[in-house]
Amino acid sequence: MVGVLASDKGPVVCDAGGDVAEAWGRKWRPLLSSLGVSGKAGESVLIPTNGTINAQMLVLVGLGQESDETSVRRAAGVAARSVPNAASVAIALPTDTPALVDAVTQGHLLGGYTYTSHKSTPPKDAASSGPGDVVVLSPIARRAEAVTAFEEAQVLADAVRLTRDWVNEPPGHLTPEGFAAAVSRAHRAATKGRGAPKVVLEIWDHTTLTERGLGGTLAVGNGSAATPRLAKLTYSPKDATTHLALVGKGVTFDSGGLTIKPSSSMVGMKGDMGGAACVVAATLAIARLGLPIKVTTFAPMAENMISGSSFRPGDVVTMYGGTTVEIANTDAEGRMLLGDALVLATEETPDVIVDVATLTGHLQLALGDKVGAVLGTQEIVDAVLAAGARAGEQHWQMPIPEEMSERIKASPVADLLQHDWVRWGGGLMAAAFLREFTAGLPWAHLDIAGKEINTGGPYGHVPSGGTGFGVTTIVEYAKSLAAPSPPA
Repeated sequence: MVGVLASDKGPVVCDAGGDVAEAWGRKWRPLLSSLGVSGKAGESVLIPTNGTINAQMLVLVGLGQESDETSVRRAAGVAARSVPNAASVAIALPTDTPALVDAVTQGHLLGGYTYTSHKSTPPKDAASSGPGDVVVLSPIARRAEAVTAFEEAQVLADAVRLTRDWVNEPPGHLTPEGFAAAVSRAHRAATKGRGAPKVVLEIWDHTTLTERGLGGTLAVGNGSAATPRLAKLTYSPKDATTHLALVGKGVTFDSGGLTIKPSSSMVGMKGDMGGAACVVAATLAIARLGLPIKVTTFAPMAENMISGSSFRPGDVVTMYGGTTVEIANTDAEGRMLLGDALVLATEETPDVIVDVATLTGHLQLALGDKVGAVLGTQEIVDAVLAAGARAGEQHWQMPIPEEMSERIKASPVADLLQHDWVRWGGGLMAAAFLREFTAGLPWAHLDIAGKEINTGGPYGHVPSGGTGFGVTTIVEYAKSLAAPSPPA
């Protein structure tokens, strides 16, 4: 695979592929012209080599006009889907910095992802079978920081793929109990063997949730025959310099409850647990990377269904911690799980809390299906946005105007109003609601609704289906917390 840049003078092979261009000599430019190669992002062209180089097939992938980490990561993903079933692949993309080595490695591993667990006969195309041997060519391959970047990229790719697997799993299989069991399996895999990190996992069943008084989670989950669960993970290295609490929404299927969704809106609701999947996978990745920060993670899990025991509009629910909430819309259920879990997180006295949730259609309408929303304490929002930029994920800050506090406190019968059916600002109101459960601690809320599942065709390193959005941002943010502070 060789990267090609777009320029005003036509396609230009990146420096890493210079030897390939030299092998064709004067025939190179006419060859690119005859094949219509432009170097634009997303482009992929296969060329039989006929022995010109020591490979049967050459794959040219477009980088666009820049060869930064984002364009390289996306090009590597496109290349991974373009390679025919080969025994080995050599990747010649820009890799002259550790960050670019990371981008190429992640891009290739994630771009070639497929989900075939429920195929009776899995397809045997290139992406699903994959090459037996992949070599990332780099001029800094012998440098320790390049080796570290290469290894860490594989850990991150594992975490993103795990999240994709969980989001892609059918909701009849990944019930709250099934999700909890899947988290247990992932935890065992990440913590077994010599040198593996120590991560403590607790699974709270329905009895424990009832005894502990997680009223929001129980209100949502008690309408289903599949009873709710909560997973708590604790990673506490001896050299921890700060304490990060993570909270993720784990609604394994959302029918809307008694405020039932239209049938078309239920499509894709198996991904409503994408926030929980994200924070669990990110926690295990942070532990595998050995970052010197303490992480406490809460992933409440429930299925929002319809039955005689479903919660109703007009009900008043007592949340964990004692706050009462008037229910107006049972399809605004995610904030109920998160409210419980946020209070649990505050009891751990962390330095900062970050929650991730497929929370509101309002912010999906505002920002589309590729850009997440970040709201909360300004300092933490800024740090998360910077982490997302480094990780190659797009986020945008949204405000929590003061009038949102008035809207959530408008209930005549309870401390808070869960929803008010006002058409505008619903995502901002939801964030204001969550803020009430953070005890004033530094906090950021990531609304990833619409980003957890790609309903269109693959692009860059993102496949159709589960995307794993948010994982790399959370891990990158954790890295920033672990970095030593600059001298005063």
